[in-house]
Amino acid sequence: MLHQSLEFIAIFIPLYIYHAMGITIGYHRLLSHRSFSVTSKAVEYFWVLAGFTAFEGSPIWWSAMHRAHHHWVDTPLDPHSPRYGWFHSYFGWLLDKEYPKHIDPAIQCKDLINDPIYKFLEQGGKLQRGHALNFAINLSLRAVIWAVFGPIPALASLAAGLAVLQIPLMLNFTCHLPFLGYKNYQSIDDAVNVWWVGLLAMGEGWHNNHHAAPGSARTGTRMWEFDLSWYTICLMKKLNLVDRINAPKHEELVAKTSRRIAKEQIDKTTRELEIEIAAREAMNSVSKIKSQLVPETVNAR
Repeated sequence: MLHQSLEFIAIFIPLYIYHAMGITIGYHRLLSHRSFSVTSKAVEYFWVLAGFTAFEGSPIWWSAMHRAHHHWVDTPLDPHSPRYGWFHSYFGWLLDKEYPKHIDPAIQCKDLINDPIYKFLEQGGKLQRGHALNFAINLSLRAVIWAVFGPIPALASLAAGLAVLQIPLMLNFTCHLPFLGYKNYQSIDDAVNVWWVGLLAMGEGWHNNHHAAPGSARTGTRMWEFDLSWYTICLMKKLNLVDRINAPKHEELVAKTSRRIAKEQIDKTTRELEIEIAAREAMNSVSKIKSQLVPETVNAR
């Protein structure tokens, strides 16, 4: 029994790290944000496969939803902001049968939709069918591992994949609850750095840092913010597997976010004014229509 437990742990831990970095390096920093570029498709598929086999769904769907999250962060159009329901933020948004009307992969993911593998996994934008395909492939993979290597490797692989599945779901929720973390950079959204999520998610828990610079390949910007995915990207660079990395420094982000806050406040005020003007115009139109209808109604009597 002890031998089996040790075997399980010895397989689970490296697979957990591999699958987790499949999300952070493959799905997130490479596909969703293009924060670095790789020298071959083989490198890209290596990391994307790690994420896909952690039950993460279609790479196009994942990237489209994440890009939408950044574009409409913590507004009613954000796919999974905790401001509009904790259950929906954690899991409920996965139950949608189709993309929200304001999210279109053909627009949000022009760089991904023509990849034949990603296109197949997307299943024509039919979300539930794409999720079902993902689960079928994942379970079939573990069945093959069971047949070839036995039950312990198969169960360890399955457990690692399901455990890693919780990472982005947990992060979407916990890293947008201000009382759970801290901010290095000014922002009008709720994203915060949560240290224990940073460790479990291979560096993704430094979420305020990430929202300060979504296109950065590095999320741990302070010395104590451990970011294993960043170190892995740097190692790939040394091995000539990566040819471009975007990673602004802490001082640059401080200056950048200060300027962005000022602009966002102006944009917010402008949007609110536009909404107010539109509402008044709509009310005036209704009043004019009523005033035209009343005399007709009286004459009809």
